[in-house]
Amino acid sequence: MDGMTRVDLQGVVAPLNFMVPMAEKPFSYNYDPPPGMPARNGQMIEYQVTVHDARPVNDALSLDREGFVLLHHRTAATDLYDETIITSVYYPECERLMQEATGARRVVAFDHIVRNAAKAAVKGSGVKLPAGRVHNDYTAWSAPQRVRDLMGDEAEELLKHRFAINNVWRPIVGPLLRSPLALCDAETLETENLVASELRYPDRTGETYAITYNPNQRWYYFPRMQPDEAVLIRCFDSARSGPARFSAHGAFEDPQTPDDAPPRESIEVRTLVFY
Repeated sequence: MDGMTRVDLQGVVAPLNFMVPMAEKPFSYNYDPPPGMPARNGQMIEYQVTVHDARPVNDALSLDREGFVLLHHRTAATDLYDETIITSVYYPECERLMQEATGARRVVAFDHIVRNAAKAAVKGSGVKLPAGRVHNDYTAWSAPQRVRDLMGDEAEELLKHRFAINNVWRPIVGPLLRSPLALCDAETLETENLVASELRYPDRTGETYAITYNPNQRWYYFPRMQPDEAVLIRCFDSARSGPARFSAHGAFEDPQTPDDAPPRESIEVRTLVFY
């Protein structure tokens, strides 16, 4: 998008939560931490940021340039809280959708997160709250490591060629009014603002990028998303030049949200994209 188009967009001023720069490596536990250990060691700081309405310019967006794009896609999955339906019906849909959007040779859906504040309060549900910290799901280390974790004997050969990790994100019910997703234009995301952070699981340690604030970052969202809409999000691309390598996203509180708006219900599916 050219600068003039971006300046003309409507938007809202809303708080986004960024990582405070720190000397040590940030970490967070994805389970109850060991005795005496904090759940996370990083601090967040809130900035008031203009989040632009991307709908008027969606046709000009590119997964390889801005790092995100909205597509219309109706799912045949009848229950996006049912694990069997998600993996047997929705995963293949996401693979086809991503392959058509990217022209990739092969797409493998491998992970998902369902978010719903009410269901997240039920212990053992596996459902999570919206992620209110600006972040990126994979780093230059953890993305190829995930290929090794998942693709077995094929991994090293696959890693010789371009690959990406992209998300498919959609609301489960709509219109989505509360906790929409803010998306950073990848062209405005500087390497210096990507902070590698450990994500500790019981059986492994992953790595994500926390994001520090930069006034040059430009943020967008798609207001009032419906269940027949999906946002594709670039998390990592192995290409060293050309396509966007990383982007950033996070939930935010839209000041225009009606007081009686229901909590956000959404699902995100992560895919390995092989070219």
